[in-house]
Amino acid sequence: MALELWQTLKEAIHSYTGLSPVVFFTALALAFAIYQVISGWFASPFDDVNRHQRARSLAQEDEPPIPQPVQVGEITEEELKQYDGSDPQKPLLMAIKHQIYDVTQSRMFYGPGGPYALFAGKDASRALAKMSFEEKDLTWDISGLGPFELEALQDWEYKFMSKYAKVGTVKVAGSEPETAASVSEPVENVDRDAHVTTTPEKTVVDKSDEAPAETELKE
Repeated sequence: MALELWQTLKEAIHSYTGLSPVVFFTALALAFAIYQVISGWFASPFDDVNRHQRARSLAQEDEPPIPQPVQVGEITEEELKQYDGSDPQKPLLMAIKHQIYDVTQSRMFYGPGGPYALFAGKDASRALAKMSFEEKDLTWDISGLGPFELEALQDWEYKFMSKYAKVGTVKVAGSEPETAASVSEPVENVDRDAHVTTTPEKTVVDKSDEAPAETELKE
């Protein structure tokens, strides 16, 4: 039965096209391939957009939801290291100028394998200011930096303040040894000879020991 159908098909192809079945099917396959190539040239740009949207939605479905930021309060540098992204159950934290920010939403940048992963779980203010990836610069100490580096650090801080939630502060012993005292207590400079007391607010002249008036000297 199948052989009879094949013989009938061969005769029909030859009678209508004048071609052998092999040539006919080869020409048909080439025509289909050419159609696919040409249709790809004139494909609608919305097809690519729809494909990207579908791929993005599938990727978002696979990713776990980002947890809400949790306040950690004041913690030490050693405690901050626990939030470097190595434990996926913990938030991903990073500090700038002792202020801790939750950067979990940018895990692709600051998480393990990301381009800025070495900054996670640390206060790397100096490294950010210098755009350095050296181990010695992964510290909060920004002493000795120039104005351009401090300006770069300020840009980083503004970016973090606008994009990420602040969740705590880093407790660093001795990070600001004398600043508070110098701000809270005015320094008095006393000139013992002139009896003039100088403060940041005003200058007081003690007139009790001034020279006697000119009339008294004449007497």
